[in-house]
Amino acid sequence: MARLHVVTGKGGTGKTTVAAAMALALAEQGQRVLLCEVEGRQGLAQLFDVPPLPYVERRIAHGPGGGEVFALAVDAEAALLEYLDMYYHLGRAGKALEKVGAIDFVTTIAPGLRDVLLTGKVYEATRRKAHGKLAYDAVVLDAPPTGRIAPFLNVNHEVAGLAKVGPIRNQADAIMGMLRSDVTRIHLVTLLEEMPVQETLDAVEQLEALDLRIGSIVVNMVRNSPLDDDALALAVKEKLPTAELTKGLKAAGITIGDELVRTLAAEARDHAVRVGLERENRDRIDALGKKVSELALQPDGIDQGSLLDLAEEFRA
Repeated sequence: MARLHVVTGKGGTGKTTVAAAMALALAEQGQRVLLCEVEGRQGLAQLFDVPPLPYVERRIAHGPGGGEVFALAVDAEAALLEYLDMYYHLGRAGKALEKVGAIDFVTTIAPGLRDVLLTGKVYEATRRKAHGKLAYDAVVLDAPPTGRIAPFLNVNHEVAGLAKVGPIRNQADAIMGMLRSDVTRIHLVTLLEEMPVQETLDAVEQLEALDLRIGSIVVNMVRNSPLDDDALALAVKEKLPTAELTKGLKAAGITIGDELVRTLAAEARDHAVRVGLERENRDRIDALGKKVSELALQPDGIDQGSLLDLAEEFRA
């Protein structure tokens, strides 16, 4: 059973919101969940309306049945200090390196090391035990976007030029082993638009080439059309009967002129064209043969209530 859920998606698709909703859905089943972010944007703090997250696991939500969501903003520099203390027992010397900017220098010239440190903290949290059992039932990672997800997760390749042997190489190998195991699933968030769908298709190909396992494709912000297929077919051909449209509006107590009726018919055509494009993009996603989940558009934006609604959709 998967315990590490990696959530990625093109910028603007709502991947952070989806990761948060997924964590809440797991907590609503009574699980103890750690929700991590690694991009330094403090997106989780904004979503849950809490102060900026430190490099400390902090509870940010409760679920029924004893479930809890903890959050952690993973910082590469703090992770490196932790790593140096764990493996080399540098203690105060590590703090001195931080003060002179050496740590930032190291992670800047060796970006592969930064990714190992970020994923390494998630790896540790996924495997950590307390009182003889796993500290967390599940870990959800709000990962970098699809354009960077493959190199971010391919930590073996990223450290190949840095370390052939030793603790860093051993940790990269261990992380890669977990990412390729049954413990991990990668979920890709998309909208039914050309660019997000294409990035999703590309990312699936890249991830599977690395022997990483896809969990599901999450189609976010889904809008259901109020028109049936027959009306959509007429609208796209600009053949909606204006007399029927006028009659329907009058029945609803709305009296409008011919010009406004024509404007509404034009908007109906634009809507029908968009629905057609969305269906084409959905067909491209379905052709992948992966599990697909849909989350409805939240017209009033994302707040605590809408996050819980999305979590309930995940549970369903």
